[in-house]
Amino acid sequence: MQLKTPSPFPFQFELFGNQYHYHYIFETLAFIIGVRVYYYLKKDIADPISDDGRLWIMLGAMLGALIGSRVVAVLETPEIIGHLTFSFLYQSKTIVGGLLGGLFGVELMKKIIGVHIASGDIYVLPILVALIIGRIGCFSMGIDEPTYGIPTHLFTGMDLGDGIPRHPIMLYEILYLIFLIFVFNGLKHKELINGDRFKLFMVLYFLFRFLIEFIKPYQALFLNLSSIHWSALFIFIYYYTFIIRISKRVLHKQ
Repeated sequence: MQLKTPSPFPFQFELFGNQYHYHYIFETLAFIIGVRVYYYLKKDIADPISDDGRLWIMLGAMLGALIGSRVVAVLETPEIIGHLTFSFLYQSKTIVGGLLGGLFGVELMKKIIGVHIASGDIYVLPILVALIIGRIGCFSMGIDEPTYGIPTHLFTGMDLGDGIPRHPIMLYEILYLIFLIFVFNGLKHKELINGDRFKLFMVLYFLFRFLIEFIKPYQALFLNLSSIHWSALFIFIYYYTFIIRISKRVLHKQ
């Protein structure tokens, strides 16, 4: 049983006599601002994909993300699968599953509408911005959001609401995402194959999630690895030709 402490977490506001997490506001802001960043970037490029095609691709991404985020989140707690409820399924979601499901949703939709070129590069910066805003919301929830870390004696440890200094995983991720924005900004004028920026984002983000998962109180799905671990491994396999190609390019320049 977790004890209530003087910790300010979770941050909440009162509305009509009820307490609500600020996370809901940040989730909405993440979506709205992410979309606005996308349209801001889109107006300065000659997009080979039509506006209608982009709308269909975005629809595929959203539907895929809706399904994937729930499936991977449910698999994070394997013992619940046998008595799964709609309420639990609705409330469970993870960005790893969202990105994984969104990837498949996009690829399926592109096959349906006949688009045969890479389409993800333009989404990298909007996704990064949206993730940062969403993670601020996760951080505001403290231990009420299952993104906190295991106990630690490091100087980074924070009391997130249960009186135990823990790894603030959400802050680690925010810092990493800001670092990625600088990385991709530096690649803005580099000559890369169309689609490589999105592939690089997926590999780098899933690598972070694979590693950071080890300092979270995760539940093993198979071989002592969580559903997040397995999702990351799947991405590494899915993009293995890209990883080999980009690794050779980096080593060749050294």
